[in-house]
Amino acid sequence: MSVTADETREVREEDRLDLVAVDAFLKQHIADLHGAPTIRQFPGGASNLTYLIRYGERELVLRRPPAGVKAKSAHDMLREARVMAALKPCYPHVPSILARCDDAGVLGSDFYVMERLRGIILRRELPPALGLDQAGVRQLCHGFIDRLVELHQVDASRPELAALGKGEGYIARQVAGWSERWRKALTDDSVACEDVLAWLAQQQPAGETAICVIHNDYRFDNVVLDPANPLDIVGVLDWEMATLGDPLMDLGGSLAYWVQADDDAVFQSFRRQPSHVPGMLSRREVVEYYSERSGWRVDRFDFYEVFGLFRLMVIIQQIYRRFVLGQTHNPQFAGFGQAAVYLGQRCRRLIAASRL
Repeated sequence: MSVTADETREVREEDRLDLVAVDAFLKQHIADLHGAPTIRQFPGGASNLTYLIRYGERELVLRRPPAGVKAKSAHDMLREARVMAALKPCYPHVPSILARCDDAGVLGSDFYVMERLRGIILRRELPPALGLDQAGVRQLCHGFIDRLVELHQVDASRPELAALGKGEGYIARQVAGWSERWRKALTDDSVACEDVLAWLAQQQPAGETAICVIHNDYRFDNVVLDPANPLDIVGVLDWEMATLGDPLMDLGGSLAYWVQADDDAVFQSFRRQPSHVPGMLSRREVVEYYSERSGWRVDRFDFYEVFGLFRLMVIIQQIYRRFVLGQTHNPQFAGFGQAAVYLGQRCRRLIAASRL
């Protein structure tokens, strides 16, 4: 089997690193690095930037924030590294942290370095080389949800994990916080969506389903499949937004990216994972399977689904605002303003159909 869904590319000009400074730092903090490193960039880059650094056969992954002014508390690389280190003993699918840097004199920002987990990362399409029929795809989908359930079952009372979030009141904080971020990210061509914000404030549950460790960005392109057995998820990546919170908020955030085969053409253009292929569960089936595996009720899931889309709308609008202000020049961000407008419309359609 040969699947290279996580190929790297040359580093974009605006994302270049001082390789001499990186080399000096890494050799000071990680043993047995020899020779001159090479560096390439992983695809994506809409949020944090991820690089592959090679010393011969040794492969390291460096994560740092993008350039420009960021939203408060966003792109906190040192916190992400702390989350991963705290989770590793009880959730083995987390990569090992090798070094952390809080000296802005090295690269101009905080960053961390982790081991590279070799495996298959699914992006927009399902590689034919996986050889999965519909039954295999469904098993892969079940395994994807199972890994999320396993995370939500980690003992969050462990001292190193209990410090990751504030716990109770999570939903209220999220609704208020993301509403504030939305208002601060508006541009001249934005649609304010105050009706969506008002619905979320009015319909938010009085309390959390549970308080557990949540990933907050759980998608197929953030998990690593075993090359020898692609039905086995051996790694989970991108822990920037992980915290203690409501598991259904985590699931709702994940489903914001779940584009299924019968969605409209505009939402199909958002698709960045193969959630549409025959054998994949529909969004409704995902929720039902999650409920079956976790034991939690999902009868008020409309709120969590709308909030997940709203949060994605805010993230996209924040990136678009940075583009408008000239803080990033990646041309793929030029259409993010209209994407945010569409997500606002999608939220409204779900609200109109909701029985809450």
